[in-house]
Amino acid sequence: MNRRHFLFGALAAPALAATKKPQAAPVEHPNIVLMVTEDLGAYMVGCYGNTEIRTPHTDRLAQTGVRFASCFACAPPPPDTAPFAAAGYNCGQADVAQAAAFLDAQAPAKPFFLVLTLPSPHQVTPPQKNIDLYASTGFESVGWEATAHNATNKQMMRDVQRNLRRYAAGLTTLDDQIPPVLQKLQQRGVWDNTLVIFTSKSGYLLGRHGLWGGVTASDPPNMYEEAVKVPLIWTWPSRFPPTTMRNDVVGSYDLLPALGELTGAAVPGAPGVTYLPFVYGRRLGKKQSWPDVAFAKFGDTEMARDGRYKLILRNQGKGPNELYDESADPREQENQIDAPRFGYARERLTGQLAAWRGKGAA
Repeated sequence: MNRRHFLFGALAAPALAATKKPQAAPVEHPNIVLMVTEDLGAYMVGCYGNTEIRTPHTDRLAQTGVRFASCFACAPPPPDTAPFAAAGYNCGQADVAQAAAFLDAQAPAKPFFLVLTLPSPHQVTPPQKNIDLYASTGFESVGWEATAHNATNKQMMRDVQRNLRRYAAGLTTLDDQIPPVLQKLQQRGVWDNTLVIFTSKSGYLLGRHGLWGGVTASDPPNMYEEAVKVPLIWTWPSRFPPTTMRNDVVGSYDLLPALGELTGAAVPGAPGVTYLPFVYGRRLGKKQSWPDVAFAKFGDTEMARDGRYKLILRNQGKGPNELYDESADPREQENQIDAPRFGYARERLTGQLAAWRGKGAA
């Protein structure tokens, strides 16, 4: 599966999740701009706590909307926007250079769904002013480590600080591409009725764990938090509460069901579960529950991640396998796969992963 195919992530609900649907939200028909980048981990963005890399425009989106603190993404299938076209949306995909032309071509009476593809920060050519921003930045908060023995991009680890400065300048340049799109929405008079979503297909290790890159930065592939936890921001100021943070475990496979519930578009076969009530700030009903577990797959590496633990199985469980207690070990330094005291968590997540796999989601 090609992780660079659009729609990122790999969250799917457990087998029982279909009977635990969240409270329904009103069907609405906003315009939708889905901004999707790649190689951007949540920990690199200012609104997620980064104090060294400047992302003011992404941070402003979070200030005006809902930010998910625990969204996971890895190796998704390609998208299907046909359900939204069938629901009356004019669907299109464009890069930043093409976005203005798409928006100018829209008729006021028909809603649109624009998938705006943004480049990876390390593929952006930053202007000198953004390079200069980081000339003396030490990036102490990144906490990179010595090159891992299984690293696949060892040449990038030879001068981590220099490469970090280049990446940070690229990320700030990427962030600078957001305002022109929002200004065009305002110019067209559709800003008040437009939902903007910002997310990433994948994260990126910037020297953490002695690796440079995403899930393929190591051999075998890794599922470290930096590689699979991504930003997810929903902003629609006329509907969603501003400056809101949700801690619920969600993933990219849940995005289309949530948009389907919002717009009334039928998305049959979508493996995720809608989290739309969380965006509106509503509570689930007394008899409803959220699965609170995310799944991912890349090659023969699979992950199950709940609110506390992460299980990684390789080669159908033959190994090498990993288990982390994220509350006590957020940097994933201690592999607890064989620790007896974590046996219940290991078996529970193994069963949930098997159920997900059995549903054909993997």
